[in-house]
Amino acid sequence: MNGLEPGQLALLKSMIEQRLAALSLQAVGADAGARDLPVQEVETSPADKATVRLLNDLALEAAGHNAAQMLILKRALVRFDDGSYGECEECGNPIGFFRLQARPEARLCITCQTRAEKRRAG
Repeated sequence: MNGLEPGQLALLKSMIEQRLAALSLQAVGADAGARDLPVQEVETSPADKATVRLLNDLALEAAGHNAAQMLILKRALVRFDDGSYGECEECGNPIGFFRLQARPEARLCITCQTRAEKRRAG
C-alpha cells in the first residue's frame, strides 16, 4: 500500500502526464528538424566551425536527455496502472507524498535513494 489518497494520486498522475506532454511537444519540434542539424555549418573560421559542432552536440544531447525523461515518466504511469506507484522499488515502503510532489517519477523512498547515491559515489 502506497499510503496515498485518491486525490493525491490524481494530482501526481496529472503532473506526470503534463511533464510527458511537454516533453512530447519538444520531441515533435526536434523531429521536425531531424534531417537538419540545429545549427548549419557555413564557410567560416575554424573557431566558428567548432562552435557550430558544439551547439549541434549539445542539441543532440538534450534530445537524448528528453527521450530518457519521457521513458522514465512512461514507466511511472505504468506503475499507476499496476498499483505499485508510490511504493519504493527497493524496500516496498511508501515513498511519501511530499517527495512525489517534488519528483513524481521517483522509484525509491528517500532512505533507499540516499543509500543508492552513496553506493554510486563510493
